[in-house]
Amino acid sequence: MTATAKVGAQRHPEKRNRPDNPIQRKPSWIRVKAPTSPVYRETRDIVRENGLHTVCEEAGCPNIGECWAKKHATFMVMGDTCTRACAFCNVATGTPMPLDPMEPVNIGTAVAKLGLEHVVVTSVDRDDLADGGAAHFAEVIARIREFAPGTTVEILTPDFKDKSGAVEVVSAATPDVFNHNLETVPRLYPTIRPGARYFTSLELLHRAKRLDPNVFTKSGLMVGLGETREEVHQVMDDLRAADVDFLTIGQYLQPTPKHAAIDCFVTPDEFDAYAAAARGKGFLMVSSSPLTRSSYHAGDDFARLRDARAAKLSQTGGA
Repeated sequence: MTATAKVGAQRHPEKRNRPDNPIQRKPSWIRVKAPTSPVYRETRDIVRENGLHTVCEEAGCPNIGECWAKKHATFMVMGDTCTRACAFCNVATGTPMPLDPMEPVNIGTAVAKLGLEHVVVTSVDRDDLADGGAAHFAEVIARIREFAPGTTVEILTPDFKDKSGAVEVVSAATPDVFNHNLETVPRLYPTIRPGARYFTSLELLHRAKRLDPNVFTKSGLMVGLGETREEVHQVMDDLRAADVDFLTIGQYLQPTPKHAAIDCFVTPDEFDAYAAAARGKGFLMVSSSPLTRSSYHAGDDFARLRDARAAKLSQTGGA
Protein backbone atom coordinates (compact mmCIF):
# COMPACT_ATOMS: atom_id res chain seq x y z
CA MET A 1 0.00 0.00 0.00
CA THR A 2 1.57 3.30 -1.08
CA ALA A 3 1.45 6.72 0.55
CA THR A 4 -1.43 7.59 -1.77
CA ALA A 5 -3.64 4.77 -0.45
CA LYS A 6 -7.34 5.30 -0.89
CA VAL A 7 -9.28 6.97 1.92
CA GLY A 8 -10.17 4.39 4.58
CA ALA A 9 -8.73 1.46 2.57
CA GLN A 10 -6.18 0.36 5.18
CA ARG A 11 -8.64 0.48 8.05
CA HIS A 12 -11.71 -0.91 6.29
CA PRO A 13 -10.69 -3.45 3.60
CA GLU A 14 -13.79 -5.49 4.39
CA LYS A 15 -16.00 -2.57 3.34
CA ARG A 16 -14.82 -2.46 -0.26
CA ASN A 17 -17.44 -3.23 -2.85
CA ARG A 18 -17.52 -6.91 -3.82
CA PRO A 19 -18.83 -8.19 -7.18
CA ASP A 20 -21.30 -10.46 -5.39
CA ASN A 21 -22.56 -7.66 -3.14
CA PRO A 22 -22.87 -4.48 -5.27
CA ILE A 23 -24.81 -2.47 -2.68
CA GLN A 24 -23.26 -2.69 0.74
CA ARG A 25 -24.88 -2.51 4.15
CA LYS A 26 -24.49 0.99 5.54
CA PRO A 27 -22.49 1.43 8.74
CA SER A 28 -24.35 2.59 11.83
CA TRP A 29 -23.20 6.20 11.49
CA ILE A 30 -25.13 6.78 8.26
CA ARG A 31 -28.39 4.93 8.88
CA VAL A 32 -31.49 7.10 9.12
CA LYS A 33 -35.08 6.53 10.20
CA ALA A 34 -38.01 6.45 7.78
CA PRO A 35 -39.95 9.77 7.68
CA THR A 36 -43.16 9.81 9.74
CA SER A 37 -43.62 13.45 10.83
CA PRO A 38 -46.95 15.20 10.06
CA VAL A 39 -44.94 18.22 8.90
CA TYR A 40 -43.11 15.95 6.48
CA ARG A 41 -46.45 14.99 4.97
CA GLU A 42 -47.51 18.65 4.84
CA THR A 43 -44.34 19.56 2.95
CA ARG A 44 -44.89 16.65 0.57
CA ASP A 45 -48.48 17.78 -0.07
CA ILE A 46 -47.42 21.36 -0.91
CA VAL A 47 -44.81 20.04 -3.34
CA ARG A 48 -47.43 17.79 -4.99
CA GLU A 49 -50.13 20.49 -5.14
CA ASN A 50 -47.81 22.79 -7.07
CA GLY A 51 -46.63 20.08 -9.45
CA LEU A 52 -43.00 20.48 -8.40
CA HIS A 53 -39.96 18.19 -8.32
CA THR A 54 -37.43 18.03 -5.51
CA VAL A 55 -33.93 16.64 -5.58
CA CYS A 56 -34.76 15.23 -2.14
CA GLU A 57 -37.02 12.66 -3.81
CA GLU A 58 -35.49 12.32 -7.26
CA ALA A 59 -31.98 11.66 -5.95
CA GLY A 60 -33.12 9.60 -2.95
CA CYS A 61 -31.52 11.87 -0.34
CA PRO A 62 -31.12 10.10 3.04
CA ASN A 63 -31.97 13.32 4.90
CA ILE A 64 -35.44 13.83 3.42
CA GLY A 65 -37.27 12.88 6.62
CA GLU A 66 -35.33 15.33 8.78
CA CYS A 67 -35.39 18.19 6.26
CA TRP A 68 -39.05 17.93 5.23
CA ALA A 69 -40.07 17.71 8.88
CA LYS A 70 -38.63 21.23 9.14
CA LYS A 71 -40.26 22.33 5.82
CA HIS A 72 -36.86 22.42 4.15
CA ALA A 73 -37.12 21.20 0.57
CA THR A 74 -34.68 21.58 -2.32
CA PHE A 75 -36.63 22.31 -5.48
CA MET A 76 -35.42 20.80 -8.74
CA VAL A 77 -36.41 22.87 -11.76
CA MET A 78 -36.60 22.22 -15.50
CA GLY A 79 -38.18 18.80 -15.11
CA ASP A 80 -37.15 15.45 -13.69
CA THR A 81 -35.14 14.13 -16.66
CA CYS A 82 -31.45 14.92 -17.10
CA THR A 83 -29.56 15.05 -20.39
CA ARG A 84 -26.49 13.46 -18.81
CA ALA A 85 -25.82 10.13 -17.11
CA CYS A 86 -23.40 10.67 -14.24
CA ALA A 87 -22.36 7.40 -12.60
CA PHE A 88 -23.30 8.56 -9.10
CA CYS A 89 -26.71 10.15 -9.72
CA ASN A 90 -30.16 8.55 -9.45
CA VAL A 91 -32.04 11.22 -11.42
CA ALA A 92 -33.61 9.83 -14.62
CA THR A 93 -31.68 10.30 -17.87
CA GLY A 94 -33.24 10.83 -21.27
CA THR A 95 -34.92 13.43 -23.47
CA PRO A 96 -36.52 16.10 -21.25
CA MET A 97 -39.93 17.69 -21.74
CA PRO A 98 -40.13 21.36 -22.76
CA LEU A 99 -39.76 23.88 -19.94
CA ASP A 100 -42.91 24.61 -17.95
CA PRO A 101 -43.47 28.40 -18.18
CA MET A 102 -45.52 28.28 -14.95
CA GLU A 103 -42.79 26.58 -12.93
CA PRO A 104 -41.17 29.81 -11.62
CA VAL A 105 -44.57 31.04 -10.33
CA ASN A 106 -45.30 27.63 -8.79
CA ILE A 107 -41.93 27.64 -7.05
CA GLY A 108 -42.55 31.13 -5.68
CA THR A 109 -46.00 30.10 -4.47
CA ALA A 110 -44.68 26.98 -2.72
CA VAL A 111 -41.85 28.91 -1.03
CA ALA A 112 -44.41 31.41 0.31
CA LYS A 113 -46.76 28.63 1.53
CA LEU A 114 -43.94 26.84 3.29
CA GLY A 115 -42.80 30.09 4.91
CA LEU A 116 -39.18 29.39 4.10
CA GLU A 117 -36.47 31.70 5.39
CA HIS A 118 -33.97 30.13 3.00
CA VAL A 119 -34.62 28.07 -0.14
CA VAL A 120 -32.34 25.95 -2.31
CA VAL A 121 -33.10 25.59 -6.02
CA THR A 122 -31.24 23.11 -8.20
CA SER A 123 -31.88 21.56 -11.60
CA VAL A 124 -31.25 18.71 -13.94
CA ASP A 125 -28.69 19.27 -16.69
CA ARG A 126 -30.41 20.70 -19.77
CA ASP A 127 -27.78 20.52 -22.49
CA ASP A 128 -30.62 20.64 -25.01
CA LEU A 129 -31.31 24.31 -24.22
CA ALA A 130 -29.37 27.10 -25.90
CA ASP A 131 -28.48 28.69 -22.56
CA GLY A 132 -28.49 25.51 -20.49
CA GLY A 133 -31.50 26.84 -18.58
CA ALA A 134 -29.82 29.98 -17.24
CA ALA A 135 -32.78 32.26 -18.05
CA HIS A 136 -35.15 29.82 -16.34
CA PHE A 137 -33.01 29.90 -13.19
CA ALA A 138 -33.11 33.70 -13.27
CA GLU A 139 -36.89 33.69 -13.64
CA VAL A 140 -37.28 31.31 -10.70
CA ILE A 141 -35.16 33.60 -8.53
CA ALA A 142 -37.25 36.60 -9.61
CA ARG A 143 -40.54 34.90 -8.75
CA ILE A 144 -39.25 33.80 -5.34
CA ARG A 145 -38.27 37.42 -4.67
CA GLU A 146 -41.79 38.47 -5.72
CA PHE A 147 -43.80 35.94 -3.70
CA ALA A 148 -41.46 35.57 -0.71
CA PRO A 149 -39.35 38.74 -0.51
CA GLY A 150 -37.91 37.83 2.89
CA THR A 151 -36.53 34.49 1.71
CA THR A 152 -32.84 34.13 0.89
CA VAL A 153 -32.13 32.15 -2.26
CA GLU A 154 -29.42 29.55 -2.81
CA ILE A 155 -28.97 28.05 -6.25
CA LEU A 156 -27.16 24.82 -7.12
CA THR A 157 -26.53 25.01 -10.84
CA PRO A 158 -25.19 22.67 -13.50
CA ASP A 159 -22.09 23.73 -15.40
CA PHE A 160 -24.24 25.03 -18.33
CA LYS A 161 -21.88 23.11 -20.66
CA ASP A 162 -19.71 26.24 -20.81
CA LYS A 163 -22.47 28.10 -22.70
CA SER A 164 -21.49 31.72 -23.26
CA GLY A 165 -23.25 34.23 -21.02
CA ALA A 166 -25.11 31.67 -18.87
CA VAL A 167 -23.32 32.49 -15.61
CA GLU A 168 -23.84 36.21 -16.28
CA VAL A 169 -27.62 35.72 -16.67
CA VAL A 170 -27.92 33.81 -13.41
CA SER A 171 -25.60 36.16 -11.54
CA ALA A 172 -27.65 39.18 -12.65
CA ALA A 173 -30.64 37.69 -10.78
CA THR A 174 -28.57 38.14 -7.56
CA PRO A 175 -28.89 34.83 -5.73
CA ASP A 176 -27.58 34.93 -2.16
CA VAL A 177 -25.55 31.72 -2.62
CA PHE A 178 -24.16 30.44 -5.91
CA ASN A 179 -23.42 26.74 -5.56
CA HIS A 180 -21.97 24.36 -8.12
CA ASN A 181 -20.61 20.97 -7.07
CA LEU A 182 -17.29 19.61 -8.28
CA GLU A 183 -18.54 16.23 -6.96
CA THR A 184 -15.21 14.37 -7.09
CA VAL A 185 -11.50 14.68 -7.80
CA PRO A 186 -10.24 15.31 -11.36
CA ARG A 187 -8.84 11.79 -11.84
CA LEU A 188 -12.30 10.25 -11.39
CA TYR A 189 -14.19 12.55 -13.77
CA PRO A 190 -14.00 10.20 -16.80
CA THR A 191 -15.86 7.45 -14.91
CA ILE A 192 -17.93 9.37 -12.34
CA ARG A 193 -18.81 12.63 -14.12
CA PRO A 194 -18.02 11.94 -17.80
CA GLY A 195 -20.18 14.72 -19.24
CA ALA A 196 -18.39 17.43 -17.24
CA ARG A 197 -14.93 18.97 -17.07
CA TYR A 198 -13.21 19.74 -13.77
CA PHE A 199 -11.66 23.06 -14.78
CA THR A 200 -14.88 24.22 -16.48
CA SER A 201 -16.64 23.78 -13.14
CA LEU A 202 -13.86 25.57 -11.28
CA GLU A 203 -14.01 28.49 -13.70
CA LEU A 204 -17.80 28.73 -13.32
CA LEU A 205 -17.41 29.20 -9.57
CA HIS A 206 -14.61 31.71 -9.98
CA ARG A 207 -16.59 33.66 -12.58
CA ALA A 208 -19.66 33.81 -10.31
CA LYS A 209 -17.49 35.40 -7.61
CA ARG A 210 -15.85 37.83 -10.02
CA LEU A 211 -19.24 38.92 -11.36
CA ASP A 212 -20.63 39.52 -7.87
CA PRO A 213 -18.01 39.66 -5.08
CA ASN A 214 -20.83 39.81 -2.51
CA VAL A 215 -22.36 36.46 -3.46
CA PHE A 216 -21.40 33.47 -1.34
CA THR A 217 -19.93 30.71 -3.50
CA LYS A 218 -20.17 27.09 -2.50
CA SER A 219 -19.16 23.66 -3.79
CA GLY A 220 -19.42 20.04 -2.69
CA LEU A 221 -17.50 16.77 -2.86
CA MET A 222 -18.48 13.14 -2.41
CA VAL A 223 -15.91 10.83 -0.85
CA GLY A 224 -15.71 7.05 -0.77
CA LEU A 225 -15.32 6.71 -4.55
CA GLY A 226 -11.62 5.84 -4.53
CA GLU A 227 -10.08 9.29 -4.13
CA THR A 228 -6.96 9.83 -2.05
CA ARG A 229 -6.52 12.31 0.78
CA GLU A 230 -3.95 14.18 -1.26
CA GLU A 231 -6.41 14.54 -4.12
CA VAL A 232 -9.12 15.89 -1.83
CA HIS A 233 -6.67 18.40 -0.34
CA GLN A 234 -5.69 19.51 -3.85
CA VAL A 235 -9.36 20.11 -4.71
CA MET A 236 -9.63 22.24 -1.57
CA ASP A 237 -6.66 24.30 -2.75
CA ASP A 238 -8.20 24.70 -6.21
CA LEU A 239 -11.48 25.87 -4.72
CA ARG A 240 -9.76 28.40 -2.50
CA ALA A 241 -7.82 29.68 -5.53
CA ALA A 242 -11.25 30.23 -7.12
CA ASP A 243 -12.29 32.19 -4.00
CA VAL A 244 -14.99 29.68 -2.98
CA ASP A 245 -16.40 30.40 0.47
CA PHE A 246 -18.15 27.20 1.54
CA LEU A 247 -17.22 23.54 1.08
CA THR A 248 -19.43 20.52 1.78
CA ILE A 249 -18.08 16.97 1.96
CA GLY A 250 -20.30 13.90 2.29
CA GLN A 251 -20.24 10.14 1.84
CA TYR A 252 -21.17 8.78 -1.59
CA LEU A 253 -24.02 6.26 -1.37
CA GLN A 254 -24.66 3.93 -4.28
CA PRO A 255 -28.28 4.36 -5.45
CA THR A 256 -28.61 1.09 -7.43
CA PRO A 257 -26.39 -1.80 -8.59
CA LYS A 258 -26.03 -0.01 -11.95
CA HIS A 259 -24.34 3.02 -10.38
CA ALA A 260 -20.70 3.48 -9.40
CA ALA A 261 -19.64 1.21 -6.59
CA ILE A 262 -18.63 2.47 -3.17
CA ASP A 263 -14.90 2.06 -2.65
CA CYS A 264 -15.13 2.56 1.10
CA PHE A 265 -17.19 4.14 3.86
CA VAL A 266 -15.24 7.09 5.24
CA THR A 267 -15.33 7.28 9.02
CA PRO A 268 -16.61 10.25 11.04
CA ASP A 269 -13.07 10.87 12.30
CA GLU A 270 -11.82 11.13 8.72
CA PHE A 271 -14.58 13.61 7.91
CA ASP A 272 -13.50 15.66 10.92
CA ALA A 273 -9.92 15.63 9.62
CA TYR A 274 -11.10 16.89 6.22
CA ALA A 275 -13.06 19.67 7.96
CA ALA A 276 -10.00 20.74 9.94
CA ALA A 277 -7.86 20.79 6.79
CA ALA A 278 -10.45 22.84 4.90
CA ARG A 279 -10.77 25.38 7.70
CA GLY A 280 -6.99 25.67 7.75
CA LYS A 281 -7.05 26.49 4.04
CA GLY A 282 -9.33 29.46 4.62
CA PHE A 283 -12.90 28.45 3.79
CA LEU A 284 -15.46 30.62 5.58
CA MET A 285 -17.63 27.55 6.19
CA VAL A 286 -17.10 23.79 6.06
CA SER A 287 -19.66 21.04 6.47
CA SER A 288 -18.04 17.61 6.49
CA SER A 289 -19.84 14.51 7.72
CA PRO A 290 -21.15 11.20 6.35
CA LEU A 291 -24.65 12.60 5.82
CA THR A 292 -23.64 16.04 4.58
CA ARG A 293 -25.30 17.00 1.29
CA SER A 294 -25.22 20.31 -0.61
CA SER A 295 -28.50 21.58 0.82
CA TYR A 296 -28.44 19.81 4.19
CA HIS A 297 -29.01 22.43 6.93
CA ALA A 298 -28.59 25.08 4.22
CA GLY A 299 -30.64 27.72 6.04
CA ASP A 300 -28.72 27.43 9.30
CA ASP A 301 -25.45 27.28 7.38
CA PHE A 302 -26.33 30.46 5.48
CA ALA A 303 -26.80 32.35 8.76
CA ARG A 304 -23.43 31.08 9.98
CA LEU A 305 -21.86 31.98 6.65
CA ARG A 306 -22.98 35.60 7.00
CA ASP A 307 -21.67 35.69 10.55
CA ALA A 308 -18.33 34.23 9.45
CA ARG A 309 -17.94 36.86 6.74
CA ALA A 310 -18.84 39.65 9.16
CA ALA A 311 -16.29 38.35 11.67
CA LYS A 312 -13.60 38.12 9.00
CA LEU A 313 -14.30 41.66 7.77
CA SER A 314 -14.16 42.89 11.34
CA GLN A 315 -10.74 41.28 11.84
CA THR A 316 -9.38 42.75 8.63
CA GLY A 317 -10.90 46.18 9.11
CA GLY A 318 -13.40 45.71 6.27
CA ALA A 319 -10.71 45.04 3.66
